[in-house]
Amino acid sequence: MASNGAETAIVTKSKSKKLKPARKQVKAGEVVKTETPQTGKEYNIWYNKWAGGDREDNYSNKVKSQSRCNIKRDSGLTRANTTGMKYTCLFFARGCCPYGWECEYRHMLPDPNDTLPDSSKDCFARDKFADYRDDMGGVGSFNRQNRTLYVGRIKETGTGLETEEVVRRHFKEFGEIERDDSPSTHAVKVLQYRSVAFVTYKHEIHAQFAKEAMACQSLDNDEILNVRWATEDPNPVSKVAEKRRLEEMGQEAIKARMDPRIVDAMRAVRALEDGDILDDNGQIVQEQTNDGDDVEGPDTKRRKVDSEEEEDGVLSLPQEPPQPVGLLSVDTLEGLKYFAQIRQQNGAMPVRPRAGLSTAPTGLNLADYGSDDE
Repeated sequence: MASNGAETAIVTKSKSKKLKPARKQVKAGEVVKTETPQTGKEYNIWYNKWAGGDREDNYSNKVKSQSRCNIKRDSGLTRANTTGMKYTCLFFARGCCPYGWECEYRHMLPDPNDTLPDSSKDCFARDKFADYRDDMGGVGSFNRQNRTLYVGRIKETGTGLETEEVVRRHFKEFGEIERDDSPSTHAVKVLQYRSVAFVTYKHEIHAQFAKEAMACQSLDNDEILNVRWATEDPNPVSKVAEKRRLEEMGQEAIKARMDPRIVDAMRAVRALEDGDILDDNGQIVQEQTNDGDDVEGPDTKRRKVDSEEEEDGVLSLPQEPPQPVGLLSVDTLEGLKYFAQIRQQNGAMPVRPRAGLSTAPTGLNLADYGSDDE
């Protein structure tokens, strides 16, 4: 027994591994920022390129990144873990943060369970926009939850499944990839002979991190990847599945924020209105008779009475409301009767019509036109 307890203690101690301080990925001044070669007349700060140049030079202008993030080696504690900062360091994702544990942002993979302070910003505290850029680059949009990345300029050296395995092996480091019914069981789609792949993560926050971590990186063939946001899937089945997933996420978020006591109280009130009985777990209990049959509910009794009347040949037809007679409607007559009863209960004297007052004749006292009087 003692040996088993010692083994359990050793296993528990090995599992509870503490994070170490974050290492400095590069030294100050080690990464040299190369200027973009001028291929046009005007520099577009929105697209980060020269405007008016030859479009065919875009591939040659891409330079392979000088650093790359290694989650297992570079993750660690920073000042953000003590100050409560929720956002991740952008340069850590790119593998070129020279501050290490002195950084004011987190140096670890974003946790999807941690709610960010502002939903209009990404995991790097950059403001999102209402629409995507024309080239689907940049931070992204806050009007749509995008979990899919477009990966271009892939060098294919085998079949589609082999290329999918290479892409998945490089991208799974930065988050959990969604599973599907494909042969590879992962949501990694490769358009064969087109050098394009689509990677769908389970959480959008991991897609944001992977987009920056794999930009201008290479897989196994020393290529320079073009990683951007993917456009919306036109497949109607995918649209329905995505809508259902967002609805389930919304319901779970609402349930997590609601007080369970309020939910139980609302359920009890609804059961009381319907005449149901709840057990200790809040589930509806169906009473049973001695014969083992369920107790008839209100709807069952109503259907039974209707069937008995049909068998007897007497079917109760719905009574039509009385039609109004004269100028006054039925509601007006009922109201007058009601007020008359109130006056009688209060002992009020009935109102008698006043006698007509004699008015002085006007004019020349001539007889009416057409009368026999003189």
